[in-house]
Amino acid sequence: MTSERDIHIKTPAEIALMREAGRVNALALAAVKELLHPGVTTADLNAAAEEVLRKHDAYSPFYHYGRPPFPGSICASVNEELVHGIPGERKLKEGDIISVDCGAVVEGYIGDAAFTAGIGEISPTARKLLDVTEQALHVGIALMRAGNKTGDISAAIQQFVEGSGLHVVREYTGHGVGRKMHEGPQVPNYGAPGTGVPLRPGMTIALEPMVLVGTHRTRVLPNQWTVVSADRSLTAHFEHSVAVTEGEPLILTVP
Repeated sequence: MTSERDIHIKTPAEIALMREAGRVNALALAAVKELLHPGVTTADLNAAAEEVLRKHDAYSPFYHYGRPPFPGSICASVNEELVHGIPGERKLKEGDIISVDCGAVVEGYIGDAAFTAGIGEISPTARKLLDVTEQALHVGIALMRAGNKTGDISAAIQQFVEGSGLHVVREYTGHGVGRKMHEGPQVPNYGAPGTGVPLRPGMTIALEPMVLVGTHRTRVLPNQWTVVSADRSLTAHFEHSVAVTEGEPLILTVP
């Protein structure tokens, strides 16, 4: 659990370093996207991301994070797996959807981003889920302006997703990011306008709508990492690291 004490306001120089970490992270995710076709394993995706990170003298903050130590450099979560899927020998199939979350550390600063994509032809339900989740991310980013509060972002994401007939997760949140992968403030995907922490220039937050088709409820698999929808319905996850500025929000995790 993070608190307001964990919020670290970044200088322009620090934001520049985070922008570089975000750029490298975007390149790693782009390499993963190029491999998304039937027959590829999630371990193959992990290896592709690691190759890009090594090429840019970067590394993943995910590897060996937490207890038990996370064994991958990316999270690869398929279909009902919402987040924290462990890369391995699972082969992707036509019609699957996969969420890939990746981080990059450059000179001590972290970029953190995620996307969900389909493998070949996907169902109309899956397409709607992906479109709504990605749009919800940009709804939240648009409100990352000085003077707004974190609850304004949370409420807007919730309203957009639930207005589309889908569900937002309750247990997992967006979060501050910088020298640590999880800083303050937390930014849930549900909430009330006018509540939470006021946004100030120099705050850097990883916004990450996590959306489910059938229920907001989740459970964790016996591997102690992978989170799945309680009813095994489809899930999606999009994320960008974003800086609050004196003007427009600055997306850090783009090429």
